[in-house]
Amino acid sequence: MDTGLTAGPYRISDKNSFAYVSARDRWPVILTRAVDDVFKHVGDSEDSIYIEEGRKIITQIAQLKFELQHDRLITPLEDDEGDDIKGYNEELEKLGNPKWFDAPWLFAECYLYRRLHTFFANSKTWKTHDVFHVQKTVAFRSSRAAVLELASQYRQIISSLKNSNQPTGTEGAIEEREKELFADMCEICLWGNATDLSLFTSLTHADIQQLQGKNARDAARGNILHRQVDEVYDLLKKQRDEGKAGRIDIVLDNSGFELFVDLILGGYLLAAGFATEIIFHPKSLPWFVSDVLPGDFTSLINALRDPVSYFDSPRDGYSTDRRKQEAPLSGPQESDLKFLFSEWSELHAEGKFLLRPNRFWTTAASYWRLPSVAPQLFEDLKQSELVIFKGDLNYRKLTADTAWEPTTIFSKAIGELGKLGSGVRVLALRTCKADVVVGLSDGKDAELRRRDFEEGKRKWAWTGKWAVIQFWDGKL
Repeated sequence: MDTGLTAGPYRISDKNSFAYVSARDRWPVILTRAVDDVFKHVGDSEDSIYIEEGRKIITQIAQLKFELQHDRLITPLEDDEGDDIKGYNEELEKLGNPKWFDAPWLFAECYLYRRLHTFFANSKTWKTHDVFHVQKTVAFRSSRAAVLELASQYRQIISSLKNSNQPTGTEGAIEEREKELFADMCEICLWGNATDLSLFTSLTHADIQQLQGKNARDAARGNILHRQVDEVYDLLKKQRDEGKAGRIDIVLDNSGFELFVDLILGGYLLAAGFATEIIFHPKSLPWFVSDVLPGDFTSLINALRDPVSYFDSPRDGYSTDRRKQEAPLSGPQESDLKFLFSEWSELHAEGKFLLRPNRFWTTAASYWRLPSVAPQLFEDLKQSELVIFKGDLNYRKLTADTAWEPTTIFSKAIGELGKLGSGVRVLALRTCKADVVVGLSDGKDAELRRRDFEEGKRKWAWTGKWAVIQFWDGKL
């Protein structure tokens, strides 16, 4: 277990927490949809071994759901030759082999997805199956309007950065415009986290439309509770001006639209000279429904290669009726998307966009343990000029999913990474979808609780409506 904490981790037994709501309401839905996915693939197959193994997997998922809903003991994971199985089982033993509703939330949620993966990993014909693939694809296709809007803006920005002559205006005015653009790009990347399929299990096409796009971002600007954008800009600009720009890492969260805006931020940082390469850190197994796998990166790039076929043809659960509600892609829209394909494919081919998965990201360990559990990864991250942690789960792991006082300073809450000289610069871009939050001003939490009052609950922090942008310079 993590040590040195002044408060305990969030536990499912706390009925005032989002942990309890998650286990009671969200997880059974997620498992039911996993069953539906396997059932559909079984029905579409004529391979007898595939069908037999699929039926076994359905039974295993149903058993997992039963154990969860009936608050049975959490059992050790079956060995699937993953080098993380031992760590999970040792952690389970240290926790005293609890029942589901007595366990720490972070461990139980990670265990849930890791156990689900063992059902597929221990088969012969389902090993590479992503049980969440269809859901991710439908969500990205539902993001069409925001994708088109940002594709056009990105093309204009990148073309301007590459082709413009010396900018006009005073040096101060030029820097101010650049600082504003940098902040806009960070906020686009921040709010791309609004569509999280593991948290909002009933998102509709209309819901996704409302959560994305410029109007949504403008409306949400005042909801950033802690905003350390200028410090990051000043750091990166200084490094660029001194010829010291280097690598920037992005620890990814969701696929689809959020991955799309992560790539937009990465491309911008390269074009503006703030970075020389971008290292993306995806998950190595299906995780929290919508988290990025290496294959999701490939799927997104391929979607941009032929955007008309991808966005204008019904498939993967995206209905013909829904498609008819949207006009076909125009020539300029198709051109903008193909521009992104060309840009990002080239950056990938040149080694400026790199994927670097690591099994540490799918352990139950908080990032307090990063130096001890994954020392090679920790040393690698020290080579980066900035490590951007995206989304809610990464924030929970940064802060050890602990019930900190909301005024706790960010550097204290992130443990080893928050120490002077840790060697890692941390930037968290997080929309709040769980109880843990730090870095707030005195009285802010109480004010927000009054807006959506329910005795003992921090419900304002469950919705994704509020956000933080928090930075710590571990290279000082």
